Amino acid sequence: MYPRQARAALERLARGFPVLAITGPRQSGKTTLAKACFPDKPYVSLENPDEREFAEHDPKRFLARFPEGAVLDEVQRCPALLSWLQGVVDARQLMGQFILTGSAQFDLIAGMSQSLAGRVGRVELLPLSLPEMQDGGCVPPTLDRLLLNGGYPAIYLRELAASDWFSNYVATYLERDVRQIIAVRDLSQFQRFVRMCAARSGQLLNLAALGADCGISAVTAREWLSVLEASYLVTRLPPYFQNFGKRLVKSPKLYFLDVGLMAWLLGIRDEASISTHAARGALFETWVVSELIKQRFNTGQPADLYFWRDSSGNEIDVVYETADGLQPVEIKSGSTFAADWLDGVKKWQKFSADTPSRKPILIYGGEDSHEREACRLTGWRDVVRR
Repeated sequence: MYPRQARAALERLARGFPVLAITGPRQSGKTTLAKACFPDKPYVSLENPDEREFAEHDPKRFLARFPEGAVLDEVQRCPALLSWLQGVVDARQLMGQFILTGSAQFDLIAGMSQSLAGRVGRVELLPLSLPEMQDGGCVPPTLDRLLLNGGYPAIYLRELAASDWFSNYVATYLERDVRQIIAVRDLSQFQRFVRMCAARSGQLLNLAALGADCGISAVTAREWLSVLEASYLVTRLPPYFQNFGKRLVKSPKLYFLDVGLMAWLLGIRDEASISTHAARGALFETWVVSELIKQRFNTGQPADLYFWRDSSGNEIDVVYETADGLQPVEIKSGSTFAADWLDGVKKWQKFSADTPSRKPILIYGGEDSHEREACRLTGWRDVVRR
């Protein structure tokens, strides 16, 4: 197992909540983390038909088997169990009793909100972050290799080519699980939709245009995208427009949460193709945004990331709030600093002159990190400072 930074958040939450929930995409390491953090608790997978039938037909007896609590894996397979769980934890009044894992947010989050409100501490676990790879000694030797592989642990634990693993992942989980949720009849149409989403990662989201390109309505595109979000495959980054008046765009930007999956969906199968691919800039930006999200999720916090863009097209890729003011982040995939990279930063500084903000960070595809007059230049290996 690779060391996961979310472990500290789980251990902290276990002292204050009777139930913990670890959610995230399939194969992100949820079960491994739960077992490692709570090795003394019994483990039960509700993917097992016998266990699921027991939980569905006799939930009281099912839970009575675990007087000290348990790790209940893929609990979204039996959402009715959460109502019974409420009575058990209320009666025992013990912290850190049950650890729930799940890879689909819809049923699980709805059940927790209704039955376990105030009783559950939640951690969202995405694939490996760069600091976790650094701690585990598995950082790819080049940035292009990292963009090709992404962060799913299995790619680093097994002797597998990323392309082989993703082809099976898409067929086994994305096309099976997601299609079951939304009852897709035309697989080829859904496959096209997912690939078109990958081609739009890092861009403003236009549901009408996305649907038209896939031969579906904007309503269907919104429904399908919501399921991809609920499965932790994509996310929407909202625009930041507090204190800036009305001259700003209101549409969110779309991002994949694993750059390796995005690369595979774009048809990229080898490292050599990435360096010259037209989407390399979007791949790098997607990776940086996902790293910033992982940093927050791993501490048990919401993402709370935004972007800024005015009606003239001036943009800052990421903005987030800190105690010292707004932190702007610019992202450039090039490996050598260019003076014109600061154009957007300078326009931001002029536009936000009356708003408290910190020195901009410019994350780029080079190795060197240092302070400059207008920004803090940060190489890709230092994308998340510890």
